[in-house]
Amino acid sequence: METIKIQKFLANAGISSRRAAEKLVEAGKVSVNGRTATIGQRIDPTQDKVLYNNKPINGVELKYYLINKPAGIVTTTKDEMGRKAVLSILPDTITGSTRLYPVGRLDKDSEGLLLVTNDGAFTHLLTHPSHLITKTYRIFIDRKPTYKALQHLRRGVLLREGLTEPAEVETEEDTDRGTWLTMTIKEGKNRQVRRMLERVGYDTIRLIRTKFGPYLLSELQNQSWIEVEKRPTTKSTPPSAA
Repeated sequence: METIKIQKFLANAGISSRRAAEKLVEAGKVSVNGRTATIGQRIDPTQDKVLYNNKPINGVELKYYLINKPAGIVTTTKDEMGRKAVLSILPDTITGSTRLYPVGRLDKDSEGLLLVTNDGAFTHLLTHPSHLITKTYRIFIDRKPTYKALQHLRRGVLLREGLTEPAEVETEEDTDRGTWLTMTIKEGKNRQVRRMLERVGYDTIRLIRTKFGPYLLSELQNQSWIEVEKRPTTKSTPPSAA
């Protein structure tokens, strides 16, 4: 199992929030394998013995859920503005007993596949920029894209953060109101797909995530959520490093 920061382990175990866990560590109330823990220390929950106030912390059962997020719901655990949050889709019997977090984000106007879990190490694997985990979307744009625009997306688009990794993009269906595309990216910049399309001159009318790492939207079969198992995933290699 990948290692995880001690404060995240404490939060996942339901001891406290991550911020409060840092204070517990600073106060010397947490030890790892008989030694006082330090902020940022990484542990292996399957191997290391963690004590809080001299009592062992048993690793919590790791849970994984796929959610079919509708448009209009925010991808947070709770929202200060009172908007409906994505965890509200799950039953209270689940969210009340397990501290779950969304893995990555879909903006409020986007739909589709979202993973929620209490596995911090797996979350890190799926979301860290260096891992280049693939994400696939069906996108409805305002009109048929030109060959030049598609090639621009396939080469990478210059956003304010820099040049994106090349996208895999194909035209799926033309209609009187616009065109459906399928697009796969390996990054997770804020509203990246919408911004890439805007950069090449197109408005995104609808955006649905259909694949995230080893998980597929089709698995839900029109259900709002399902429980799944952790699945192995591999890090992608950027073209420049091949």
